[in-house]
Amino acid sequence: MEAVEEDIEEYNYREVVLPRLIPVAPPPDLGLEREPEGERRRGRDILIAIDHGPNSCHAFHWALAHLCRLADTLHLVHAVSCVHNEVVYEASRGLMEKLAVEALQTVMVKTQARIVEGEPGKVICREADRLKPAAVVMGTRGRGIIKSVLKGSVSEYCFHNCKLAPVIIVPGKAEAGESSVI
Repeated sequence: MEAVEEDIEEYNYREVVLPRLIPVAPPPDLGLEREPEGERRRGRDILIAIDHGPNSCHAFHWALAHLCRLADTLHLVHAVSCVHNEVVYEASRGLMEKLAVEALQTVMVKTQARIVEGEPGKVICREADRLKPAAVVMGTRGRGIIKSVLKGSVSEYCFHNCKLAPVIIVPGKAEAGESSVI
């Protein structure tokens, strides 16, 4: 067999001078180990438990800011008492659509949404078992410690019963403050 010579095309380029207000990223350090060319990172599945409360919305925004990257898929899960109740279904669907659009516009991730009938803790753990996500993200309910001990908590249930994924419990804005989502 003979070696075939290929003509390597040269191309011209121009550096773009950015305005001074836009920071210029330094050139990458050539000594760092990189991913092999042609290989892409596999996206992760991230499950986010959603309800209509402000702490759930805060946990969603925290996940977008601190956890998600471009190739990921967000799985929004909302537990309801009855999926056949049209009023509940439509309200939940509207919330999920709004969050999916926000996720796409903010971090350009794909989103899948599921409204599931059942007890919230069991529903979230069952979905985590099905998806085997990189993380399960949820907010706190916002109750005090005494009420949580007496009545129980969905986040506590998931923390103890989700065996296939780490559970990230994001404190609400009241506990963590506005600086928790940057």
